[in-house]
Amino acid sequence: MTATETRQRVLTGALRREAVKKNVAAIHVSGKLTLLQRKLSNVLLLNAYDTLTHQKAHAIDARTLCVMIGYNSNDMETLKQSLRGLVETSAEWDMLDENGQQEWGVSSLLSYAKLKGGVCEYAYSPALAEKLHDPKVFALINLNIQRRFTSGHALALYENCYRFVRTGSTGWWPLELFRRLMGVNDSAYYETFKHLNAKIIKPAVAEVNKTSNIIVTPETRKMGRSVTDIRFKIAKNPQLSIIDLDDGEGVRNEPVYEQLRGQGVSDRLARQWINQHGVDHIADKIRYVAGRKDVQNPVSYLAAALRDDYTPAEGAGEGAPTSDRAKRLTRLRDLVARRSPTQRDADKRLFMSRIDDPAARLDFENHGWMSALNAKAIQDFWDDLMPGALDD
Repeated sequence: MTATETRQRVLTGALRREAVKKNVAAIHVSGKLTLLQRKLSNVLLLNAYDTLTHQKAHAIDARTLCVMIGYNSNDMETLKQSLRGLVETSAEWDMLDENGQQEWGVSSLLSYAKLKGGVCEYAYSPALAEKLHDPKVFALINLNIQRRFTSGHALALYENCYRFVRTGSTGWWPLELFRRLMGVNDSAYYETFKHLNAKIIKPAVAEVNKTSNIIVTPETRKMGRSVTDIRFKIAKNPQLSIIDLDDGEGVRNEPVYEQLRGQGVSDRLARQWINQHGVDHIADKIRYVAGRKDVQNPVSYLAAALRDDYTPAEGAGEGAPTSDRAKRLTRLRDLVARRSPTQRDADKRLFMSRIDDPAARLDFENHGWMSALNAKAIQDFWDDLMPGALDD
């Protein structure tokens, strides 16, 4: 099977779903993963889920994988480092088997991973694959929501709480277990509840409640003056309709949706692009990419064409990627890069304070100054802040 055939195959099955079944045994042992590794682990599991128990190895286009996780699709070194971390991290489970006998096991999260020809190939150990695929006990991890997290501890808390959303509470966890779930069990500093609460619990709870489709409220239990256990009350977030994408049925009826799927774009990514750019703009870029004879990875090139508004430039030959909007975006990136970190933070806060529409706010949170929904407002904002800075 060629690399192109592999890319097309892996983007048509499990990646059409927006949520991944995450076995609770795996959730309980992944606390030490970084935010990027945790997101990567979920996307890889989603991609492999349909063939998890009967296929030894799995594959996904490396650049598409980067896009789904939300970082620079050209940053292969970061991807390598994250994959290395998954191979070096142990997963441990302690649960009842189908006969009611206690079973303990340990395995690397990934048995191996490799990058070749633009494709990421990876595998799970047979024992871990069986546990990850167990349909009896799992939590649904929404990849649209997980991309919004900026803290690994917050995403870990979300994963460990969300599976209890129907019961409304996690039940009591000994602090030792909770520190393990958060990946700080080997730090003496966090053995003091005051430190654990200030640095881990409060920030993680705040981000989960702001970012996800659930609201969590911590409660503690004491023995004397010492906190011994913690639990989280869980309720559905009333802002869910703002955070989640629609069910996609209307978008899937668009002819351009079928064109994107035919190009090898995943269901999730196709619907996201349609919602973000509109059907006419995407149809134009599909025609543009089709007219290019030197494109080796249509999905990645189409992503770049949408992001930077590639158009054939007059007198520059067929398909030269340039436009007024692309030039403005380039100038804007350079302008933002010259601002100090404090200035950049202040700029974002000021702009966010002017956004009233929830969808526009969410798009800016996801895409920053490259937000398509806020393009006009962003132009006006910088014209007011630094007149003429974005002009030729």
